[in-house]
Parts: sequence; structure tokens; C-alpha cells
Amino acid sequence: MGKKIDVYRSYGQKLIKLFVKLLFTGQRYSLTELSQMLGCSKQTVLRLLNDIQRGYLIDIKEEYEQKRKFVSLKKPALAASVIPLTENDIQILQMCRAFTEHLLGKTLFEEATNALLKGQAHLPSTGSSSGRHFASFRPGSIDYMQYHGIFHSLMDAMEKSRICQITYQGIMDDKPKQIFIKPIKLFSHNETVYLHAQKARTPGKEYHKPDYDPLLAVHRIKDIKVTERLFKQPRNYDFEKFFNKNFGIRKEDSFKVEVEFKGWAARFVAERICSPDQKIKKLGKNKIRLIFTAASERDVISWLLYFGEEAKLISPDWLVMAVARKVQSMAALYNTPQNVG
Repeated sequence: MGKKIDVYRSYGQKLIKLFVKLLFTGQRYSLTELSQMLGCSKQTVLRLLNDIQRGYLIDIKEEYEQKRKFVSLKKPALAASVIPLTENDIQILQMCRAFTEHLLGKTLFEEATNALLKGQAHLPSTGSSSGRHFASFRPGSIDYMQYHGIFHSLMDAMEKSRICQITYQGIMDDKPKQIFIKPIKLFSHNETVYLHAQKARTPGKEYHKPDYDPLLAVHRIKDIKVTERLFKQPRNYDFEKFFNKNFGIRKEDSFKVEVEFKGWAARFVAERICSPDQKIKKLGKNKIRLIFTAASERDVISWLLYFGEEAKLISPDWLVMAVARKVQSMAALYNTPQNVG
């Protein structure tokens, strides 16, 4: 198959991206590199360069090496007093950008890249900070590229405190549902981006306050409309206290959990924080007891099953019974004639 071209990127978008790349990096690029970056032919790149020169009176330098053509813009000289970022600042931002690339999606990632290039332009001419040292491991992650518009709509609605009408496909629902929400906070957890929201009144229908605020996976939002209806931001809203106070992304009534870990699991768990009030007791070589606060039965069970026989739940009793039932159900899946000795 031939290389897939992004047919939705307009000529103007290509021109702006090319101009930003050349202006804020001060580096030179071959026509081949620019062609691949923009997803177009070398002839189109040349036409874009010509339009930049004529439309903005920009001097584009041309160089040749081994029959390859390179182009660049002269990096503008900037006074030291207006330099807002250091080389170390840029490097840290590049690392953060690389670690979150799979969550941003291609389009938002490009926007973040352009923002970094603008900052890099303010470095002294001797300063250079490369992002080639950082990367992210992507298998198992969600492709957020197609949700670029949804992200921007949510950010706009949160900034302006506007109610949104969304079409949402729950993971266990047969078909999507339309609901009205007050978007409060976007956050990431385990390779997934979530929206914490409050339920809003549906026009023409009686409002019933839900037991819990909606927690929505962004990739399950199929459509969004930012309405003209305004809402008041919740008073004393504290994301840290609500979500990071205890274990589990699904927030229910909190409860204490006590687990014994051994082997590699003991070392793995000891490196992490499950809740701010957790306690770890050493029970011997490569064996610990962890006591922490959780707020989701389902999340705790899934987490414990990940460690297999290296983890043993001690309390609470009702959760021990729930884990036992889950293990028995899983064992039954493999208790077939061919698997029985």
C-alpha cells in the first residue's frame, strides 16, 4: 500500500506548520524530510516555501549537499531579557511530551510540539535541547487521534463553564445514550483519559441527582455539543482529595484493605503508593503486609489478580469471599477435559 496522506489537512495548515517548523527551530531540513512531515510531495513543499517568501518577505536559505536540497530560516536574535525558558526547562518539557504522546494523539501532540518549538526559539544560539532521548511504550494504549475535536470542545466548555450535550457509549451498553453534563476535570489513569463531570438537567425532563458524579472515558464520547447554558463551578472542588485519597478510580464507600505480598510482588508493591495513609510491614525476606484505603471493590480485585499467587488478601472478609468466587470462576474456565490430568 502507498503512504496514507492526511486529506483533511488543508494547504493553509501545511503552510503554517512549515513556517512554524522553520521559524522556531532555526534548523535546516531537506525537502524529503519536509515532504514526509507534511504528507505531501516535494513540489508542494517548494510551492509552500515560495508562498512563505512572497507573502511574508521571509528570506529562505537554500543549501545543497550531495545533490540534496536543504532549506532553513535565519533564527531571529532575541534579547537575553526576554528568554523565559532555560535549556533544562525545554528538556524536561520534551520528556513530559514524549511520555504523554500516546495520550494526546497525533494532532494534539503536534500542537504540543509546536509549543515546545516556540519555547526552544528563545534559547541562546549556543543552546540546543533534543527530545530524542525520550520515548513512550505504546502497545495496549488507545489511539486518541480521532478525539482531537472532543478534547478541544471539552477544554472550551470547561474554560467557559458551559454545559455539554454528549453521546456516550458505555462499555456494557448496547447503544449510545445522550446526556447533559457539566465538565469539571480531564485526567489520565492507566493509559486512559477520563472526564470527571456532574450531571446536568435534560431540557424538558425532571432532574434526578445521581448517587455518583459521572466518570466518563473520553474515547467513549461519540459526539459532543457545547451548549449556551452556563453552570457554576463546584465550590471547594478538590481533585486530589476526591481521587487521590484512596485506591480505585471508581469512587464508592471507602474501606480498609490488608494484603500479604511475597517475592517480586512484595518488591513491586513496596515501591508504590496505593493510598496516602498506607502502611507496610516487613514479614521476613521478600514478604510484606500492606494496609491501605480503597474505594472500589472491582479495582482492588482486578489489581490483586494481576499478582496471582504472589498476593493473598487478608481482609476485609467480604472482599476475601468476593476474590475467592472470582478465582473459582476463572479456574472453571480452564477445567476442561483436555486440561484435567
